[in-house]
Amino acid sequence: MERPFKRHRRLRNSPTIRALVRETTLSPSNLLYPLFVEEGLNGRSPIPSMPGQNRLGIGELAAEARSIADLGIAGVLLFGLPSMKDDMGSGAWASDGIVQVAARVIKDAAPELLVVGDVCLCEYTAHGHCGLIRPDGTVDNDASLPLLAETAVSLAQAGCD
Repeated sequence: MERPFKRHRRLRNSPTIRALVRETTLSPSNLLYPLFVEEGLNGRSPIPSMPGQNRLGIGELAAEARSIADLGIAGVLLFGLPSMKDDMGSGAWASDGIVQVAARVIKDAAPELLVVGDVCLCEYTAHGHCGLIRPDGTVDNDASLPLLAETAVSLAQAGCD
């Protein structure tokens, strides 16, 4: 007696299913390139703890963005290094903040790049924490949330995706 033979092809039915079950692929179009943008810096400055990475001044960004796009990399992740810090981290949401200016420069130079802004206050606060500090030294998350929201809106208005 012959048994019925079936070819189970359910994992080949559609391009979407095939994409979900295929081997892992990684290409430049799957990556974001980190950019560390320092306010007041002319040129570039190496980051000793991250070989091959540099802090960039605003004047370097357009050419760097174009090079990144030409490599086929999907986008950039911006980290700002402001010249002034305060207890609230107000530079994080300033319309002329370092990341906001950088986002506009990058979008002008390479509009096809995805520009991701880091919604964080730690680099902008004098104490280095990502939020407002209570008198007991702990971060006040509830009081910090409106500042993070304002930062996100400011980054979006500047062109961050």
